[in-house]
This record gives sequence, structure tokens and C-alpha cells, in this order.
Amino acid sequence: MGDSARREVAATMADAARLWLEMLTDPQRKIAIGQAPADDASDNERRRWFYTPTDHGGLTFHQQRPAQQRAAMRLVSTGLSRAGYVTVATTIGLENILDHTEGFVTRFDRERGRDPGLYYLRVFGEPGGHGLWGWRFGGHHVSLNNLVADGELVSSTPCFMGADPASSELLGGAVSRPLGRVEDLARELVRSLPASVILSPKAPSDFVTANRTLLSDGDRVIPLSGIWRDERFPDPVEQAKLQAASDRIDAAAGYTDADHEALSYTSRPKGIAGADLREPQRELLHALLGTYFGRVPDAVSPMASYDDAALDAVHIAWAGSTEPGAPHYYRVQGPNLLIEWDNTQRDANHAHSVWRDPSNDFGLDVLAAHRLQHH
Repeated sequence: MGDSARREVAATMADAARLWLEMLTDPQRKIAIGQAPADDASDNERRRWFYTPTDHGGLTFHQQRPAQQRAAMRLVSTGLSRAGYVTVATTIGLENILDHTEGFVTRFDRERGRDPGLYYLRVFGEPGGHGLWGWRFGGHHVSLNNLVADGELVSSTPCFMGADPASSELLGGAVSRPLGRVEDLARELVRSLPASVILSPKAPSDFVTANRTLLSDGDRVIPLSGIWRDERFPDPVEQAKLQAASDRIDAAAGYTDADHEALSYTSRPKGIAGADLREPQRELLHALLGTYFGRVPDAVSPMASYDDAALDAVHIAWAGSTEPGAPHYYRVQGPNLLIEWDNTQRDANHAHSVWRDPSNDFGLDVLAAHRLQHH
């Protein structure tokens, strides 16, 4: 991927962002526009991200007219491949399925707890030009974060996609599994590897790094109740429900300190390296990477850079059972790369997947370099 490709994608993003913003009223713009990206505390809000059904920050679909919503989705599409866009759109639609699964009850101190209208879009700074700007789109099980510097797309991580339910029935015996290949390729690979790839026989309750902005050695799983914009709901009944659900999830995982230590995040990868895999296993690992790198437009995907030498340095590790339908977790890690997956909650029918660059999530390294160059 060259600079010209990143500039072309950034220009398309800028056009779509300007079109959306021009369609908004002044009160809508006050919500839709955030501080320009910067290498200081003024950028903290842009670096906050979530995958729970909480306030992600920005203008929701509910706050927009249909034509504005269409323009919003056009902007979202500029940061995704066709397959990535379909997956995100499907995930949003799954809120209706989840509502049915749970009996159409009110949850999370909202009028509608499972709500396809509560996805948030915000643009940070002024799109286009030679400065810094970015955009974030998120809601339950979606978080897309993009930074453009001097007309070039420089960061697309963290990139989170989830599915609840991970598997659901369709007519004629067909099955909807939006992230099915993201799960199946990893399982197929791990089942062909030595037992040392399995860090723990029990899967964690969630993926380990959660929604942290910065990652540090020793990071452990955060309880569900801690992954929300506000520490507590104003309604004590709803807060008690959330805490009870969080406690049940943690109890089901049954993790001890030793289990947490085995799965804790470390900058040094755990598991088995690509260099130690046979060719068919390397092909599976390469295909698995494609289910993450293929989320963004081909022109800016890092997939082409993962040649044999790069694949050698990529490690994979697993926790939990390798039987389909059982709770499990995996981690793929290498230079400038962290991937995590878990499917443990709701009887292992609730999937999370995230692609991160610990060295440059939110473009933090680029921001630091930009400040030194321009100031």
C-alpha cells in the first residue's frame, strides 16, 4: 500500500465527511464535530472507544433525517471494504434480533436497550486540507477509528466488530454467522497445532485488552460493568442489573489469578510463531489475518505486506475448548499487530473481534511526529 493509495482513500473520506456535515443543522453540528486531533489532552475524547451499548459520542441515527443517515453511512463505507461494510450493516441489524432474543425488554437506562438507531458518528477537526482530522463511528459491537494527517490516511485502528447472536437461524435451515470465518479459520489452525498453543483450558469472560486506549504489560480482563462511558447508571435498578450481568459473566468464566496471569497482555507475544508452522498452517494463519485486514479498503489494507518474513513473526495463542460451540478465545500478535477474539458469553453465541496496532492506535505515533514537525 503506497502513499498515493492512502491519499486517495483519505480524499474520498473527506468528500463524504464534508457532504454529511453540510447537510446538518447548527445544533446537529455541535454534536457531530469534535476537537481536531492533537498530541495532548484535548484529544482524549477521540481516543475513547467502546463496544458496549453505551454512548460512543457523536450524532446518532435517531438525531438525523433519512437523507442525513444515508450520508452518514456513505462516510462509514469509505473506511471499509465491501465485505467490511456488509458486516457492519449486519451487526447493526442484529440489534433487532437481540431484542427479540431478550424478550423486547427495556435495558441499560435507555428507552430501547437494543437499538439500531443508537450508532454514533463524529468528525474530529475539518475534513480535507493539510492538517489533522479524523472520524469515529460506533455503537454496540462496532467501533471504527480513522485518522488523516496531511491528506493521508495514517490509522484505522482500533477496528472492532462483534456479533450477538454470533449464529442465528435463517429460513430453509440456513445460518447467519457474520463472523463465522473469523472464528472457524482460527479453530482449524489451532486444532492442528501442539497443545502448547493453548494458554488456559478456560476462556476469559471477554477479550483481554478491552477498550483501553493504551496497552501495558500485565493488562487483564476488565469486567463488563467497567466498559461503559459513565461509571454508573443514574437509575440504581438498571445499574444493579448491569452489575448482576457482569458478575454472572465473570462467575461463568471462573478465572483465578493464575488464569488471568496466563492470559494477561504482554508486548512479547505468547503462543506459537508463524516461523514454527508448516505450510498448510501458514496458509490458514494468512487467511485468518485476511479476515481482519480485509475489513478496510484493499488500497490501504496491510495484507500485501505480510510476506513469509512478516508471517514468521506473527504468533497465535488460544484459551478454552477447541470444540465448536464451546467458549473460547484467541490472540494473534506480532510487530505492530494485536488481534483478539472471544466467543464466550450467551453460551458462546456472542462474538467480539478487534484489530489493533499497539504502537499507533488512533495514530498516536503519527500525532507525536506531526507535532515535532509542525511546532
